[in-house]
Amino acid sequence: MSRIRHAGRPAVQQPVVVVDRGSPVPLYFQLAQQLEAAIRDGVLAPGTRLENEVLLAHRCGLSRPTVRHAIQHLVDKGLLVRKRGVGTQVVQAQVRRPIELTSLYDDLAAAGRVPRTEVLELAPVRPEDEVAAELGTAPGSDVLRLRRIRFTGAEPLAVLTNYLPRDIAAVTGDELRRHGLYELLRRAGVNLRIANQTIGARGATAAEARLLDERRGAPLLTMTRTAYDDKGRAVEYGTHVYRASRYSFALTLVER
Repeated sequence: MSRIRHAGRPAVQQPVVVVDRGSPVPLYFQLAQQLEAAIRDGVLAPGTRLENEVLLAHRCGLSRPTVRHAIQHLVDKGLLVRKRGVGTQVVQAQVRRPIELTSLYDDLAAAGRVPRTEVLELAPVRPEDEVAAELGTAPGSDVLRLRRIRFTGAEPLAVLTNYLPRDIAAVTGDELRRHGLYELLRRAGVNLRIANQTIGARGATAAEARLLDERRGAPLLTMTRTAYDDKGRAVEYGTHVYRASRYSFALTLVER
């Protein structure tokens, strides 16, 4: 067993790395496990920039392909991210969201995160047949379309597209940047009561990858939801995509 301590003058304090060359556990996985433990324990905090693969391999006494494999393993788990011109950085812990009739903005704020919103679109549109059917709007009637990017800290987390009947509420771009959509609906007197929701997954399109700082084809979680008020009227239809490396849904299952 060899004990390798990072030496020199790294940008941040590095953890001690111990590899056992006689172990059946692959060296890349031993390195990945110890880096992951340092991230989970806060030794490598969000935003920390790792040394490049060559220097890290030299300091750890490992080959560059071994270090690259370990880093890619943590990138795939959503603990590290590669940024051109910056290097490899530790990212924020994954957002784990309970499935409730709440907005992402409010859930992030309640979890102590720093939600931020960039409004991409806020305009009336002629809805596609699926949207019109979900909202129960009259043929030919416009609906209000909202498209936003939700950030947690500096990291883009989701692209949110929502449709509202035109007469439900008047919302502004400034309000959407500072508040969650459901908060604004409740302020307008809408009593949200129930929703039908479907969760899925697919690869990111080129446009989504650009907005979310991901590669094309990266895994995304998808969510569609139709929310109803206490009178049974459909008041919102949403189609959202989330970075699978940064986000997960949590459910509580009860036996009947």
